[in-house]
Amino acid sequence: MRLIIIGVLAFGVAAGACNRAEAPAVASTAPAAASTAPAAAASVDASGRPVATAGRTEPVATVAIREVTIPAGTRLPIVLDTSVGSDTSKVEEAVQAHLSQPIVVHGQTVLAEGSRLSGVVTDATQSGKVKGLAHVAVRFNTLTPRGDDERYTIRTGPVARTASGTKKRDAMEIGIPAAGGAVVGGLLGGKKGAVIGGAAAGGAGTAVVLNQRGKEVRLGKGAALTLRLTEPLTIRVKG
Repeated sequence: MRLIIIGVLAFGVAAGACNRAEAPAVASTAPAAASTAPAAAASVDASGRPVATAGRTEPVATVAIREVTIPAGTRLPIVLDTSVGSDTSKVEEAVQAHLSQPIVVHGQTVLAEGSRLSGVVTDATQSGKVKGLAHVAVRFNTLTPRGDDERYTIRTGPVARTASGTKKRDAMEIGIPAAGGAVVGGLLGGKKGAVIGGAAAGGAGTAVVLNQRGKEVRLGKGAALTLRLTEPLTIRVKG
């Protein structure tokens, strides 16, 4: 009987010791769980930016974009960035320009000064020796607003220039040698000599004119031109 009582007492002491040993282990897990909460809130992604957690929303910056239509018939003042000429350019050759003034619609600037335009040469006719005036024409078909990479297709009328005529200059070149020939012919052979001399000198003057070309048309870099939209153009404007 004494042995049984001693065994029971020993078992109770051992059980109490085990319970005391396990209690700190269970309590020690609580701080660890609590310490993970700040880490989750401060987590970041691969680029180092904070990641939103449940219950939190990050503000998102938005940019308002509105569509504004520039009506047909609007004038676009431009300045050439590429030189063109009746005797130097070729058809389909690229031409660059930029707006020299902003375009305003209903009090709002929709195209800033410096917006780029691209086009091509549509005609380059050199002056002829006998007849035919020099002529050059360009047409612009794309527009890129300043500060934007988006390109818009535009419809504009051609810009053309034709050289002035040279009839007055030709008449002087033909008439002066003829008069000089008549004077010389008259000194050599009287009236008949004057007629012959005048005809010969006049023929020489005509030959000079036939060997000369007329004026050419050239529009250098920096030349100011004005385009006109033939169709409406809708632009996406920020802000």
